[in-house]
Amino acid sequence: MIRSSVSGAAGVQPVPVRTCVGCRHRTSNSELLRVVAESGPSGSVAVPDPGRRRRGRGAWVHPDPKCLRRAERRRAFPRALRVAGPVDTSVVQEHLSGRSSGQGAHVMTDAGSVPRQASEGKQVDPS
Repeated sequence: MIRSSVSGAAGVQPVPVRTCVGCRHRTSNSELLRVVAESGPSGSVAVPDPGRRRRGRGAWVHPDPKCLRRAERRRAFPRALRVAGPVDTSVVQEHLSGRSSGQGAHVMTDAGSVPRQASEGKQVDPS
């Protein structure tokens, strides 16, 4: 795994570098969307994993519909996710269209039903 370095207050910290399956550009994993395969009734379904917590092998793509279309055209998801047959990417398309239409501040929870504000964080005790 190739890592780049980011200097911070504690010194130099390695940052994982991943390759977008659409455009094939290498960048830090924080700039890419992780996608995993799940079994569906009609085959494999690509599911976005913005929290990077789902189990299984992941593929990385820029959160840009153009990169997603390139990856579909190149048939990159079945290869990257190591699944047989085609992969349905409609869930990822919906996720990206929600981001590009101004809803980028919302993040889907693991339950997938109740969005929360991305700026929400841990509450800090002021004392």
